[in-house]
Amino acid sequence: MQSSPNFGRVKFILGGLLILAAVVYLIASSTRANAEYFMTVDELHAKGNSVIGRNLRVSGAIVGDTIQYDPQTLNLTFEVASIPGDNKEIEAAGGLAAVLHQAVIDPQRARLKVIYNGPKPDLLRDEAQAIMTGQLGENGIFYVDELLLKCPTKYEEAVPAQVNGN
Repeated sequence: MQSSPNFGRVKFILGGLLILAAVVYLIASSTRANAEYFMTVDELHAKGNSVIGRNLRVSGAIVGDTIQYDPQTLNLTFEVASIPGDNKEIEAAGGLAAVLHQAVIDPQRARLKVIYNGPKPDLLRDEAQAIMTGQLGENGIFYVDELLLKCPTKYEEAVPAQVNGN
């Protein structure tokens, strides 16, 4: 008994659809598993104990006079002040450099103590933006696994020389 050519085509199409569905499912599930929850210092304080031990990504302005580094143990501690997470809000407040400056000089701004173990980054300075991945400990300290720094004032000072052709 011979199967019809249409039956073979239907099997081929169904097999292709199953493979496509499997690929879409794997992409969606791995994206969810690797996603890190991003929040501001204010949001982190508001969530409280519900985020302890979870992988988080937090952004804040480095408060320069809180930076302490031990080159022997590679332990780095500092505090970050809360900055808005919305780019439109940052632009409305005068840009990232202005927002970082205001955050650091405002004593009422929420702050978060941070501990990182590793080499001291070159861009670690007062009013730099820290983008940190890590976990919040039960003691309220944020333990950082990955530390990225942006220092907008450094780049803003370089722009006029480039514009003028110097």
